[in-house]
Amino acid sequence: MAKKETEISVEDKLKNLYELQVTLSAIDEKRALRGELPLEVQDLEDEIAGLKTRVEHIEADINDYQQAVAQKKYEIQDAEESVERYKRQLDEVRNNREYDTLTKEIEFQSLEIELCNKKIKEANAKVEDKKRELARTNDLIVDRQQALVEKQNELEEIMQETRVDEQELKEKAEELETKIEPRLLSSFKRIRKNARNGLGIVYVQRDACGGCFNKIPPQRQLDIKMHKKIIVCEYCGRIMIDPELAGVQTVVAETADDKPKRKRATARKSAASKKSEESETKLS
Repeated sequence: MAKKETEISVEDKLKNLYELQVTLSAIDEKRALRGELPLEVQDLEDEIAGLKTRVEHIEADINDYQQAVAQKKYEIQDAEESVERYKRQLDEVRNNREYDTLTKEIEFQSLEIELCNKKIKEANAKVEDKKRELARTNDLIVDRQQALVEKQNELEEIMQETRVDEQELKEKAEELETKIEPRLLSSFKRIRKNARNGLGIVYVQRDACGGCFNKIPPQRQLDIKMHKKIIVCEYCGRIMIDPELAGVQTVVAETADDKPKRKRATARKSAASKKSEESETKLS
């Protein structure tokens, strides 16, 4: 018997659920004030991180080219020493064969020196290109960091304005969730997550679902007004609630029968004014 006394009626469940929806929608509105700022801040942070990674790669490339230049200079020095040694040996040759061999070695080392100088020139050109790219990237990082600070300050300012209200709304939502049975709450959150506008429970508007605006059959509308069971929209799956139970005042739509009456009344006025004009004409 004690269990039955603590059971919550469907009407109270719907009221609690709708109040939770209103609270969560208010939280969504507070967050909407931030607009795209959180995403913009995240994008700038990601871009800066990417630029810093690019800087690291550029610096690594510059270091590699500089090491290559140093290596080629060492090879040039070694080749020049070889050339000098071979030239000294030319004075001591005993036959043409030795002379030809030394001459070819000198020629080969000379070509090696030319090739190394060419490689050094190419590497130095690439170093200069990389340095220019590094300068541009560093300038871009400075620019993005300034933009990030501005966006972060703007976001912090908005969050300061809404933080207290949002915290109060969160506490209220948590309290309301304790009043709703877990299974129903889980279903509501799933519906709300899949809904584009974040509405998990809606009231009937002009004989249609307040979420997808599809027409609701009269018998189903009657079931919704009875508050005897949880009813969902057969089109969008949102939970349905009677406007009166949700505390929403609905505007009574003008019926089709009212329009002909207006037209007939206007017609009678026109006819009466026409007769009055004719009477005045006869009297005159």
